[in-house]
Amino acid sequence: MVGLATQLEEHSNPIDMIEELVLANDWAFDRASESEMVVEIAGCWCRYHLCFVWDVALQAVFFSCHLDIKTTLASQPSVAELLAKVNERLWLGHFELLHEEGLVSYRHTLPLRGTAGMAADQLQDLVDCGVGESERVYPALQLVVCGGRSPDEALQTAMMDTVGEA
Repeated sequence: MVGLATQLEEHSNPIDMIEELVLANDWAFDRASESEMVVEIAGCWCRYHLCFVWDVALQAVFFSCHLDIKTTLASQPSVAELLAKVNERLWLGHFELLHEEGLVSYRHTLPLRGTAGMAADQLQDLVDCGVGESERVYPALQLVVCGGRSPDEALQTAMMDTVGEA
């Protein structure tokens, strides 16, 4: 998981809290508007591009974590099958394949209507879950896209819990 500095203040706009988290962790970011921020962080396997969007009307934070992997046209059916099988096992969020771009991302929306706003723990869980699941699935995607493995073979790799480091 990503180690996060989480001494955050409460804000009415969750993007303000996210910016505080980003600054505390010294991550590269671009805040395009009051309601949108893109962040880049390093993972074990690749760089991840996190996107946060605050929708005032829905009172919800949209989060996506784009993996730095590009699928080929030939690999897309197998990648789609792999992601469908991974999604069956997820409690929060889901993976999707953007066919035209050949990109893979993890997505989750956090509704906040009726709450006092986003809590620091919720933000940490959102990032930890998205990046953690992306780290878990990345090697399986590599096996399918670059290694020509079947989705089932790759899934066994993705769902394997490892202990220690090599």
